[in-house]
Amino acid sequence: MGKGLNAARKLKKSRKKQLWSDRYFKKRVLRLKEKSDPLGGSAQARGIVIEKVGVEAKQPNSAIRKCVKVQLIKNGRQITAFAPGNNAIGFIDEHDEVIVEGIGGRMGRSYGDIPGVRYKVIKVNGVSLQELVRGKIEKPMRR
Repeated sequence: MGKGLNAARKLKKSRKKQLWSDRYFKKRVLRLKEKSDPLGGSAQARGIVIEKVGVEAKQPNSAIRKCVKVQLIKNGRQITAFAPGNNAIGFIDEHDEVIVEGIGGRMGRSYGDIPGVRYKVIKVNGVSLQELVRGKIEKPMRR
């Protein structure tokens, strides 16, 4: 068998070994995102609102960002989700069914000045939160 410096088998083997030092390859192959991500690698997830919470913004901003604690239906994990929009928190009540998605920060981390919040609410009881805030439709009772 050829085991020289530039033998194809040796090159192939060393290339395969080197791949594991690439963090993106490692994450993908070992499926670490799906294991650690509360949404399980999917874009959106349904959940039930447990409570409303106010999260203080990071320096230099001074505000209380309105968020909700959500228990996901698919795996029972609890996450904190931001309610975007003016008075949007008023349309979300406890025990409502909401749909959450990633907030759009850097690589699944928190976004902007909201510490520890990685998700946002997009639907409440099957109705778009954005349309509720704009006053285009009224919120239905839970189905």
